[in-house]
Parts: sequence; C-alpha cells; structure tokens
Amino acid sequence: MPVLIVGAGLAGLSSAAFLAARGVDVLLVERHPGTSLFPAAVGQNLRTMELLGFGGIAERVPMLPPGLSAFRVRIAATLPGPTFHETVSETDTSQVNALSPARLGTAGQDKMEPILRRRAEELGADLRFDTELVSFGQDDDGVTAVLRDRDGLTSEVRAAYLVAADGNRSGVREALGVGRHGSGTLGHNVSIIFDVDLAGLLDPEPPTLHVLHNEHANGVFITVDAAVNRHLYSVNYDPAAGQSPEDFTPERCVELIRLITELPDLEPDIRAVRPWDTAAMVADRFRVGRVLLAGDAAKVTPPSGGLGGNTAIGDAYDLAWKLAAVLDSTAGPELLDTYDAERRPIADRVVLEAERLAGNRGPATAGDGGREGEELSDEQRAARLVLGFRYRSAAVISDPADEDSADTDSAGTDSAGTDSAGTDSSDTDSAGTDSSDTDSADTYSTDPEDPNHPSGRPGFRAPHVWLHRDGEKLSTVDLFGHGFVLLTGAEGGIWTAAADDVAARLGITLQAHTIAEDLTGYGIEASGASLVRPDGVIAWRTTEAPDDPAAVLLQALTTVLAR
Repeated sequence: MPVLIVGAGLAGLSSAAFLAARGVDVLLVERHPGTSLFPAAVGQNLRTMELLGFGGIAERVPMLPPGLSAFRVRIAATLPGPTFHETVSETDTSQVNALSPARLGTAGQDKMEPILRRRAEELGADLRFDTELVSFGQDDDGVTAVLRDRDGLTSEVRAAYLVAADGNRSGVREALGVGRHGSGTLGHNVSIIFDVDLAGLLDPEPPTLHVLHNEHANGVFITVDAAVNRHLYSVNYDPAAGQSPEDFTPERCVELIRLITELPDLEPDIRAVRPWDTAAMVADRFRVGRVLLAGDAAKVTPPSGGLGGNTAIGDAYDLAWKLAAVLDSTAGPELLDTYDAERRPIADRVVLEAERLAGNRGPATAGDGGREGEELSDEQRAARLVLGFRYRSAAVISDPADEDSADTDSAGTDSAGTDSAGTDSSDTDSAGTDSSDTDSADTYSTDPEDPNHPSGRPGFRAPHVWLHRDGEKLSTVDLFGHGFVLLTGAEGGIWTAAADDVAARLGITLQAHTIAEDLTGYGIEASGASLVRPDGVIAWRTTEAPDDPAAVLLQALTTVLAR
C-alpha cells in the first residue's frame, strides 16, 4: 500500500481524493462511523476552490451566487437584543473574477466531507470507517501499522508513507514526540446543533455570524441550514469555575437557547452536542521520516476567519502531488522535505491571522473598526493570505536578484486562508505549548504580495490571466493542476520542442503553451518562459530564451524534483 491516511476530516478525505486522482493507491482509516455532522470550517476561498478544481471536485461544492454578496459579523448580548457592534463584509464577485476563475464555496464541513468522500471512493480509494490506528512503526522502507475494526479484530498493513490527519489531538503526532508552539488553549466550548423555526427572529440577509456576550454565557450562533431550520450555538465554559462538558445536558442546552433567543417557551430539537477547545498551535515539524502531518494534526487555529479548513485542504494538495511524484520515481524523496518548508510557515501565518481576527470580536472592540495602526483592511489581508502567499523551498528556484534580497528562512503565507465570510468551529484540544520559537512578526506587507499586482516571481501563485482559445475564454489557471506547465510568450515557440525533450528524459508530464495574449503579471518577455508546478505555483522563470532552452529547463526541473 503506497499511502495510509489516518483520519477522515477535511485533510484526510481531500488527501485521499487528490492522491487517488493521481493514480496512487490509498487506504484511509477513521475511528468514527461516518463524516462530521457539525458545520465547522464553513466556506471555501478562491485558492481552495482552485485546488478542488484541479482535483475535479469544485463543481460539486455549493458556491456563492453571482452578484454582490455580503456576510455580517454581529456582536450583541442576545439574538433579538441591541447590537454592540457589527461589520459587514461585501464580496464584489466581479472583482473576485479578476483574481481567479474560481468562485467562492459556501459548504460547511458537514457538507464538504461527504463530497470529498464520494470523490475519493469514485477514484478507488479504500475508506474504512469504524477503524482505528492502534500502533505504528517506521523504518527506512516504509510504515507498519496495526489497525482495529468495529468488531475488535486487528490487522497489520504496510505502507510506503503515512499521512497523519487525525486532528488536533493527533495520536500519531504525540507518538512521534513532535512538540507544538503557539498561544496554546484559548478557551473551552460546547457546540449545540438544534432545529427550530426562528423565522420571526432572524433576518436571513445577509448571512450573519452572531457573537453573543451576556452574563449567562458567551458564544457564537449561526444558521446552518435555513431550509430545515437548523442552527448552531457554540457556547463557552470555564473549567476553573467548576464547569465541564457534562453540564450541557439536553435540558441545559434548551435553557441556553431560550436565553439567547429571549423566547422562554421555545422547544428546540437538540440534534447533537460536542465539546471542543479554541486553541492556536503549530507543530514544530510536519515531517518525521515517512510520516507527514496534515490539517489539525499539523496546526490548529481559532475559529475566526474560517482559516483552518481551507489550510487543511491546502496541506492535502501539496502532499498529494509531491507524494505521487516520489512514489512514481519522477521525483527524489527529498521533495517531501519541501512540504514542511512550505506549509509550516503557512500554518504560522494562518494562526496569527486567526488570533488577530478573534481579538476584534469582543464587545470592547465595538466601533473601532480594527486595531490601531493596521494599514490593511481585513479584505486586503485575506487577499494576500489566500492568493498573494509565497513559498520558499528547494522546490522553488528564485530569481537571482530576488535571492540577493531574500530572507534565509522559509517564510510564507497561507495558500488556504479564507474570504471574510468564512467561519471555522473545528474542535481543538487543550494540549500545552512548548518553548519553540516562532516568527510572530506581521510580515503581510513585506513577504506576500498584493494579488491585484502580481510579480510572477518563483514561489508565488501563478496569476490568473484570461486567454482565448478556439473562440472560448479560459484562464491560465485552467491549464494547471495535472502536471508541470511551461507558459511562454508569443515568441516562445522554441520552448515546445525543449519541453517535449525534457519531459521524455525525466518521464514527467510537461505541457508547453505559447500564449499570444499579454502575460501580464508573469514578468517574462516574448521569448521567456515560466515553469508552473502541479499546484499552480511558479517554480522557475527566465525572462528571455537562453541559447540552449532544453538544457536550462532540464536543470531547473531536475532541481525542483530533487532528482
């Protein structure tokens, strides 16, 4: 078995789907009987939707309708009570269309996980629910794992690699002895899913996240599915005051819902109750030998901004194309080291941003519009986080001038992120933090770039440019996601033969496209070329054609693929 995945959350299921789409045999095990019933991690940003598009999944995801849409965050004591403060984030989809051909997704985790599950199963992935990992060990050639099914029967499997997507309480991470850094546990919560008709109480337009602060309980409320009158109320509790999840009996949950609605006779139907902790932590290592951490096993974020679920899918895609390349011997095993180098800095930035957003949702921030001294709006920061991120690793060959001014670390930002409408109530654990240092500086203005003005430098996402082919409109992004792509200017026909020659010598998929349109944002001349990785990230570029394009291209790909 090439890959064993532990955990069927967003990271695990998307890893299974993305790997299976590349022809990799996958076994996924999940100790629960099915996918999540809770609508955590609501919303898929543009980058995530691009990745889902590469995997043939995006069209199945419910999307934001065309036109001007808005999402409101309202801070108040109760649902009908007076508003302390609110923000309304508007998404002009015409502007969004200028940055990506993708559309924003609106699925919660309860809807997204079944979509990913169906796709993975269609592609032949072996998904086993009610099955848990008992133990594992690794050597130079692979991982040996012991599994236990619902009947208590154990079996042993052998895999080349193990993807630990088993959540914030990851037993795999703990068994490996990988520590975590960050702020640690920030709060304790219980989420309540309930059904009741609140049509006379709530204004459904625009969709609203209610952040409620009152003397009885603090928490958040959102309508999950208006069609069936389903809602989620996530309330804080304090262990220091003797409170615990066991206090949230059905009767107590009904009492709390009556308090926040100010409807003493309301009879909500309690569907599920789940405890979870708000935390901000990042694993100190994302790779230990043949084991790789993804999703909440690698990092856990506060729910503000919906960053956790999007980052999990970003982890999965990065892992999938790299694992597939290593397994089919088109890349050296050192390519997997770039997963940590690229994705761990992403996680650090995502956690910092989620903490910043959470700090602006208390009653004391009413009317301040954000923290003093912030020059970028939430929307601008999100754009840089989602589409203006940068990777620094051995799988990126920086421009010489860029290398001279680059930091020596692997700083980057999130390729997941979210739009301002995202929320994320992923459960987190209460594990402590260690003494490892992490970069806490706000570098949004220096390392990422404004995606409205892309540079086309290696390490950045290849920008969206509208093209025309055979009378049809398509994006440069539509060309990515399968193998490597070489984009050349109008006078770059010489690169076609070079790409064919190099692809044959390396045994890889490499498509060369000569673009007649102006490749604004790619920073190449008419005879230049830009090499784009399977994840839509620029790996290398040359502004003009060299004397021997095939030799130069071969050297670039050999470096990127750790050959």
